Amino acid sequence: MVRRPDPGGNEPVTKGRITDMIQAGDKIPSIPIKLVDAHGSSDATADAVLGTGTVVLFGVPGAFTPTCDTSHLPGFVSNAHKLANLGVSRVVCATVNDHHVTKVWAERSDALGKVDFIADGEGLLADTMGMSRQIPGMGKRFGRFAMVIRDGVVEDVFVQDVAGVTISGAPAVLMALEARQSVTA
Repeated sequence: MVRRPDPGGNEPVTKGRITDMIQAGDKIPSIPIKLVDAHGSSDATADAVLGTGTVVLFGVPGAFTPTCDTSHLPGFVSNAHKLANLGVSRVVCATVNDHHVTKVWAERSDALGKVDFIADGEGLLADTMGMSRQIPGMGKRFGRFAMVIRDGVVEDVFVQDVAGVTISGAPAVLMALEARQSVTA
């Protein structure tokens, strides 16, 4: 079950930990977001963007932040073709940034056409999925994660609970998809 955020914005924070997190078997919620893709920016809902086919969604604390910019996003950009070969129809990066910043980051990262972006400006999707964190000096952000979603239902969730990009990075997601493929073969 997906947690619904407090409409007053008074979500309890437990030392930055993610609580009531979305899990395998949960449906992606219908939350308004801005989609940033090769066609520009548009209003959409999370379930519409993530609800068809096999989608890899990864969340980052912020556009242009060091680890997100030099490791997390580039890993998915450089492995987009491998993910597609494993049946992934869309790779999406979610960030709690406005769509203007997200679009500039996507363009500068040479990611458009390989990765689409969800700009979750107010962090409503992050809250609803139980993936928001309060980061000192930055405010509400996504915690670092990745997930595999099939036809709008979460199959796997990879939450990064240590510094860096290990379990939530493209190589870990690729290994999980390959393992799943070999089991079903």
